[in-house]
Amino acid sequence: MARPYSIYDVFTDAKLSGNPLAVIFDADGLDDGAMQAIAKEMNLSETVFVQTSTNTTHSAKLRIFTPGRELPFAGHPTVGTAIALAERTHGRDSDLDLVCVLEEAVGPVRCAVRLRQGEVGFAEFDLPKKSQRIDLALNRQGIVDALGVELTDIGFENHVASIWSAGVPFLMIPLHNLATVQDMEFDAPLWEKVAPFVEGALASAYVYCRGGVHHQAKFHARMFSPDMGIAEDPATGGAVAALSGAIHHFDGLPDGHHPLLIEQGVEMGRPSFIHLHIDVQEGAIAKARIGGQAIRLAEGIIEI
Repeated sequence: MARPYSIYDVFTDAKLSGNPLAVIFDADGLDDGAMQAIAKEMNLSETVFVQTSTNTTHSAKLRIFTPGRELPFAGHPTVGTAIALAERTHGRDSDLDLVCVLEEAVGPVRCAVRLRQGEVGFAEFDLPKKSQRIDLALNRQGIVDALGVELTDIGFENHVASIWSAGVPFLMIPLHNLATVQDMEFDAPLWEKVAPFVEGALASAYVYCRGGVHHQAKFHARMFSPDMGIAEDPATGGAVAALSGAIHHFDGLPDGHHPLLIEQGVEMGRPSFIHLHIDVQEGAIAKARIGGQAIRLAEGIIEI
């Protein structure tokens, strides 16, 4: 059966930057093994399979696969698919604002999409699950050895290494400056020996510091996930969702609205810019959302 697909570069307004995403349309009837095999064939950070939802209030059901395994939730597939579906339905040169609900394993995800003639599409979504801290013992020396840094490089201000999850868990590792993040050398085999198992899977490494190369960036990040089959990820919306809890906790965000720009993928030559908005009420996160742009690079047919 011929199934159409598109490749989008996500969290960017320029082709061949950001995080590439394969969107497989009309994916009803594909079993888990076939979807995992296609994702491995695509060999991108994630491949999304768009299926018909049994809930008529949802625009579509999404299955999200890395080359290594399925994910219950991910940010750049959500943003990219929301824009892809809007452009497929209404045309790339439309002027419109719309709201859709995408059904993911983590739960329904509410998305807002903005299309403008002559501009790259933009989408943002409400976090379907608030970030929560997971308290597990960490092998600090093993972690720094896997990153190729020193123990004294870990941490800045109140930020310390910790595990957070907003659907997918990440080991958040703050490093004290941009140069250290850029110069670190990730050792995947060593990481697989020292990283904790969280919710049945090996924790991914999310390394971050304050500031960035872009003058508007509040945080600079890199993400490595041997367990997902990802050597390094140009942009990780699911990790930024988890990071929202760490930022609120360690920075002690006051009540109000906090817009933050996170950059990632710079070291890979694929700069990505993720918009994170955190609303704090009575000392707790009331809601948070993640947004970004996505531009179509290619389209074709999968015959399977």
